[in-house]
Amino acid sequence: MMKSSLLRSAAACRVALAARPLHIISRSAASAVVRAPLAATYRPANSLLRFYSSESAAEKEDSSASSPTLITKFADLDSVGVHHALVDAITRGMKYENMTDVQTMTISPALSGKDVVAQAKTGTGKTLAFLVPIINRILDAQPQLADRRVGRTRPDDIRAIIISPTRELAEQIGLEATKLVQNTGIRVQTAVGGTQKRQSLYKMRIEGCHLLVGTPGRLHDLLSDGSSGIAAPKLEALCLDEADRMLDVGFDDELDGILKALPDRRDVPRQTLLYSATMPKNVVGLARKYINPANFEFVQTIKADETPTHERVPQFIVPCRGMENIPATLLSLIRREMPLHTGKFKAIVFLPTTYSVVAYASAFRNLNYNDRSFPRVMDIHSKLDQPKRTRAATNFKMADSAILFSSDVTSRGMDFPNVTHVIQIHLPGERESYIHRIGRTGRAGKEGKGYLLVADVELPVARSRLPGLPIQKCTDFPEATAEPGNNNLQAFSTMKDCFSRIPYDIQEQMYMSFLGGACKGVGKQEMVDEVNNFSTSVFGLEEAPAVSPKMAQNLGRIRGLNIQGRDSGRFHRGGSHTGFGDNSRGGGFGRRDGGGFQQRRPRDGFEAIEFSQREQSRQSRPSRASF
Repeated sequence: MMKSSLLRSAAACRVALAARPLHIISRSAASAVVRAPLAATYRPANSLLRFYSSESAAEKEDSSASSPTLITKFADLDSVGVHHALVDAITRGMKYENMTDVQTMTISPALSGKDVVAQAKTGTGKTLAFLVPIINRILDAQPQLADRRVGRTRPDDIRAIIISPTRELAEQIGLEATKLVQNTGIRVQTAVGGTQKRQSLYKMRIEGCHLLVGTPGRLHDLLSDGSSGIAAPKLEALCLDEADRMLDVGFDDELDGILKALPDRRDVPRQTLLYSATMPKNVVGLARKYINPANFEFVQTIKADETPTHERVPQFIVPCRGMENIPATLLSLIRREMPLHTGKFKAIVFLPTTYSVVAYASAFRNLNYNDRSFPRVMDIHSKLDQPKRTRAATNFKMADSAILFSSDVTSRGMDFPNVTHVIQIHLPGERESYIHRIGRTGRAGKEGKGYLLVADVELPVARSRLPGLPIQKCTDFPEATAEPGNNNLQAFSTMKDCFSRIPYDIQEQMYMSFLGGACKGVGKQEMVDEVNNFSTSVFGLEEAPAVSPKMAQNLGRIRGLNIQGRDSGRFHRGGSHTGFGDNSRGGGFGRRDGGGFQQRRPRDGFEAIEFSQREQSRQSRPSRASF
């Protein structure tokens, strides 16, 4: 009885606290606001805690009286103190009228001075959502910058830094920021890898910099180099975009180095904005390092009842007899879909390795030379220098009809409009990669399709790695199951002709990249058989490229290897693996431990975020694959 009475009293206290004005509640370290999608109420962290309480049903109250009005149109931003130069740039220069959900829900708390942790998908307009408050903050601190005639500044007068995981996304953000500040004196600079550091330094030293956008590696390089002259002793704002992606690709050390190079926020107060599509534990840990625990707001912009892109877009898996069937099947698929999108066929074809991107793009570019009705072919991968990557991304973005062959560098963050198809060649390494790739189509209310082309040896792995996705099996293409030498199917001879004209070093590098574990979970012997058949049937080689004795030893007891200086087809024993899964085809994606989590009160707002994400994950465990 006493326990029940205490619980009721605690619940009543929480209701009373929740009804207080926001500015009072936000003084507590554990009072990070958690917003539900498009809710017109501000709720402190204890409202999230009530989610885990048995009294939550009795604690609902109408807080509309104390809730600020959400702004939904850019023209109304001046009413909350956004500088007219920014409002004009958005409404007149960029012709934007209505705000997206993420803009509506995050700009207001950011303008009020709060740190913001936002869970938001790519392609939802979050770039503008963080640029507006950041640039406005710079103008508030230095009103003279509202005059575009202000002269150059210094390279150590950086007032805001935006960190992005990829070069393409950083340049995209920099371009958007430049449009926003075109009528002000604010100087925007971009610093990314793949470009000459000397040129970036020269430009910043000549023009100065107020807002610096860059990738973690290059930013860490510049800020930690005492001789560069690049510094931010008066930093007012910091933004981490696609935080989960930055951690996925291993930028932990660079991010820590950047943090150490910045002034202590206790000496130089700054605002931090962190955006992430997912909120795993490592992202919450990153937030603990960067975010002010006494004054932050968690904004959840993903609606609970919203059908995500990877469930809404029609998706098909095309099992192919062998790896050598895939190019002809891809060609047949493209030719079938092109008439359905007259002059508007725009596809991204994802491949697992850099050299497979180079090989496929080269082959299909050869096809384009002979058939001008075929869409223009472009490619983006890590071996391209940054100017070429930028040019390819820009050209594809502006094209009405084109095919972009790409590695995972474009799977997240890049805003390519009107993509009609996402085609994945071979199985991606993780379920999340598949989902992010599919997210490149069906954007902004548009329709799209997804295709996954795999060899039969990949099918069992696909079933374990891609559960719970609406993928249908497609058997419409005779090229997928026919012998590659079938003279009745023109696609085979066409592709062999195109691939055989690729330089041998590219063919060899693609072959080696698949031996290096491109198809995770496929047995080593099966993979060697597949790439050997591809070499003779598609590349048109008399024998597979030769591998070094060391690689053969690492692969282990494998038949069919063409070993340098030895007869092929012999068994060779070896020790370590090179990235292949074992012959049991590897484990499924997303295994979870059997236990739940403790139903206890979160210690702070960060732990509240962790609890909410774990509960969300627990409730949405994927079902078995449907194909």
